[in-house]
Amino acid sequence: MSISAAAVKTLRDRTNQPMMDCKAALTEANGDMEKAVELLRKKSKDVVDKKGGRETAEGRIAVFVDEGKKVGAILEMRCESPPVVKSEHFMALANDLGKQVALQGATTVEVLLAQPFIGDAKHTVSDRIGDTVGLIRENMKPSRWTRLTGLLGSYVHHDGSVGVLLQVEGDKADPQMLRDICMHITARNPSFGRREEVPAATVAKEQEIARSQIASDPKNASKSPQIVEKIAEGKLKTWFVENVLLEQPFVKDDSKSVGDLLKSAGLKFVKFIRYKVGESS
Repeated sequence: MSISAAAVKTLRDRTNQPMMDCKAALTEANGDMEKAVELLRKKSKDVVDKKGGRETAEGRIAVFVDEGKKVGAILEMRCESPPVVKSEHFMALANDLGKQVALQGATTVEVLLAQPFIGDAKHTVSDRIGDTVGLIRENMKPSRWTRLTGLLGSYVHHDGSVGVLLQVEGDKADPQMLRDICMHITARNPSFGRREEVPAATVAKEQEIARSQIASDPKNASKSPQIVEKIAEGKLKTWFVENVLLEQPFVKDDSKSVGDLLKSAGLKFVKFIRYKVGESS
């Protein structure tokens, strides 16, 4: 089948592999992007898979947490152009809608837009958005959000491109520590919170990839099946450390894992929500 240059470039952006290798992988996978990524990973241990590819949408992430009410929300607000992302009016709108979702909740965009705006109950959320659209003359809308209750921490990157909302259980938590863990999640982008969340199919696929990498290395040709399996187990353990939050070395102190940090504070991890502008839900 014919493989487009755009598809090859997308795979290149995701895996950091040579263009010709990307084209060959896509050809072998009959254009299936995920299968092509897997094929490249089996052939090289140096593949960097940037899931989701490059972001193209404009917007910013807002997070609001009310520690007293133990409720919070993370929200992605979209707009049309990069300059608007930095506009004080757009930033205020995103923050207002994050607070709206945290305190009032909403199941759909339609429900959210129809709610009385918490900053001025005489007007709706739709009116609040309309006021900002009138000032900036650009379309904007809430794209997605998640509301959580309980003991929460949060962080939004300085440019608004990435944000995290973290939920834990315990008697009390240091807000700065939770913020630091959210910063860690922003930087390291774990795929899962705990090992138990990883689907069995994903574990099986990673085991297969590890064994394929081992088999393709001539240095392992004379090793016994038992040794090969030990190497495969080590590769899988490394994958867990790279992809599971609680097993990742904490960015501010890599002598301990995020799981160790929470445990020493008497806290139990519940879940995290990480939004990056332009990513699909």
